[in-house]
Order: sequence, then C-alpha cells, then structure tokens
Amino acid sequence: MGQKVHPIGFRLGITSNWKSRWLRKKSFRFFLQEDFEIREWLAKHFPKGTLATAEIERSGDSITVILRTAKPGLIIGRGGTGLEDLKKMLEKIVKKLRLGKRYAEGKWNLKLEVQEIKKPEMDAEIVAQNVASELERRIPFRRVMKSTIERVMQQKGVEGVKIILKGRLDGSEMARNERLGKGKIPAQTLRANLDFGQSEALTTYGVIGVKVWIYKGEIFADAQNQK
Repeated sequence: MGQKVHPIGFRLGITSNWKSRWLRKKSFRFFLQEDFEIREWLAKHFPKGTLATAEIERSGDSITVILRTAKPGLIIGRGGTGLEDLKKMLEKIVKKLRLGKRYAEGKWNLKLEVQEIKKPEMDAEIVAQNVASELERRIPFRRVMKSTIERVMQQKGVEGVKIILKGRLDGSEMARNERLGKGKIPAQTLRANLDFGQSEALTTYGVIGVKVWIYKGEIFADAQNQK
C-alpha cells in the first residue's frame, strides 16, 4: 500500500515555507497550542473562501499573525474596526492560555498583517473552500468539480489541477471518492511548484472531504538564478 505524503510538508525548505516560523525549545508545546487555537478560531470565525492561511511569526516577545485572504475588506472592516476587534479577540485567546498554564510571563504584543491574494483561483486552499461551500449549497458535485477545474485552468501559469471528493456524494448510502483532473500533477518532483489545499463540506448527509492540487510549473530555474 502506497504511503501518502503531504505535498506541502514534502517540499518544506525547498519550494514551500513553514506556516509557523519560530523556535523556542523551553515553551515549544505551549506556543504550538497557541498557534493551533489561533488557527482554529480563525477557521470558525470567517466563512469559507475568505481566509486561505494564517502564518505566525515570533520574535522575542512579539507575535505576528499574517492573514492571507482573498477578501481583505471583510477582515479589515470599515475604518479598520474589524481588524481591531480581531486583534483583541486573538489577544484574549493567547492571554487565557498563558494565564492558565503560566508560561512566557511578562509583556508581549500581538500584531496583525493582512496580505491580499490577487488571484484566488490559483490558491488551492481558497479553491478547496469554495468547492466545499458549493457542495453545502447542494449543487451537484460533478458540476462543481468541472466548473472549478475549468476556472482554475484558465489562469495564466497553471499547468494542472486535480480535485478529490470523499464522502456520501449526492446523498448516496455508501461513501465513495470521486476524482477529476486536468493537465499534469508531478507529485514526486521536489522542484514542482505544487499548491495543496483541503476543506470539509458539512452536508445533511455527513461530512464530505475536499482536496485540491494546483500545479504552477517548476521553479528550478529560479532557484538556480538565486544561487
């Protein structure tokens, strides 16, 4: 039986970067829980198709949360009020964890940065969330897969896309998986710029898992130029 490797984790340090960028051996497990709680709250707070990833950087006593989003206006809010409220909520989550377990005591500050995704159709995480959102609205899964693949392949620079759905599709009694793709997806090539995203559609028949791969060509030539 083949072993499945996460496409992003497989390429860490080569073509992709870590989503949490910090190292603190003494409080590693506590900071790891902080990152998990922050990401979990953000995933529940924002609707599907809004927030792609939340990258977290730590330097000294400061925490920087970088939000990559396709809809920055929804996060920032009118006059920046949404961003201020979001910052207060994340500070409350971190403060509660630190007071409960008493680690990293002292002054600390949290910063928020918003990065706009100019082409959401080329971001696998956003595409997966959009597919899950359409499935929740009871749109037939084959129509969703075909229209999504056509929309992604129209983007300049995309050479391949693949979508896999798993669950009780269209309310069938037995769960199964359906896959549809176009172009090429070199899963074992380390220099391949392969983006991966996954999401879940909460339907009346149960949870349907969504996985999306988007291949944007090789970056071997760029790496050679940097050297």
